[in-house]
Amino acid sequence: MYSFNSRVRYSEVGEDKKLTLNGVINYFQDCSTFQSEMLNNGVERLEQLHRVWVLSSWQIVIDRYPKLCEEIEIGTWPYYFKNFAGYRNFVMRDKEGKLIAHANSLWSFLDTDTGLPTRVPEDIERAYVLEDKLDMKYASRKVPMPKNGETGEPFPVQKHHLDTNHHVNNGQYIQMAREYVPEDFPIHQMRAEYKKSALLGDMIYPVVALEDERYTVGLCDELGRPYAVVELS
Repeated sequence: MYSFNSRVRYSEVGEDKKLTLNGVINYFQDCSTFQSEMLNNGVERLEQLHRVWVLSSWQIVIDRYPKLCEEIEIGTWPYYFKNFAGYRNFVMRDKEGKLIAHANSLWSFLDTDTGLPTRVPEDIERAYVLEDKLDMKYASRKVPMPKNGETGEPFPVQKHHLDTNHHVNNGQYIQMAREYVPEDFPIHQMRAEYKKSALLGDMIYPVVALEDERYTVGLCDELGRPYAVVELS
C-alpha cells in the first residue's frame, strides 16, 4: 500500500468544521497520483505516451468525516488489472489507525489520440504491486439515471472545473451533484459512474430524484445523455 499522512486543513472543511465529501475525494485522488508519480508513471510520462487513466466509477463509504486539524492517513493500492481496466482501493484512517472512509474505483486506460481504451503496457502494470482486494460491501459500478427526476437549470462548464486532462475533473461532478442535495442530508456513501467527458463551455443539464432515502443526480448534455450519474445516500 502507498500511503501518506496529513492534517485536515481549514480550506478542506465545511461549515460544520469537518472534512467535506469533496475533501475525501481529493485526498483519495491525490494519493493515487502520488503513487503513480513515485513509480515514474505519472502525468508527464503518460502525456509522452499519449495515454491517460480516466476514472470510470467510484464507490466511497464514509463512516465519519474527520474534524479540522485532525491527523489522518490516506492509503491506496491496485488489486487487479485486465486489458485496459485497473481496479483500485482506498482507505482513510485516523491517528489510532481506525478506518473512517474507504473506497473502490475502476479506471480505464485511454489513448489520448483516439479517445479509445487501450491495453495497459506490461511495464506500467509491473510497476504496481497488486494487493488483496479490500474487505468491503461492493456495489455495482453502474449507477442508473434517475427516474421521473426534476430538471434543474442548465449551467456551463467553467475553467475551474477542468484538470490536467482538459476536461471536468471527476471530483467536480460530485461537487455539482452536491448542490442539489440539502445541506443537512447525511451522506455516508457516494457512488458515481462516468459516461463521457465534459469540456470547457459544454452545458450541463441536471436531473435530480430522491428515492428510498438516496439522491440520484444525472449531469447530462442537451440531449439528455449523461456525462456522469451520481448517487448520494
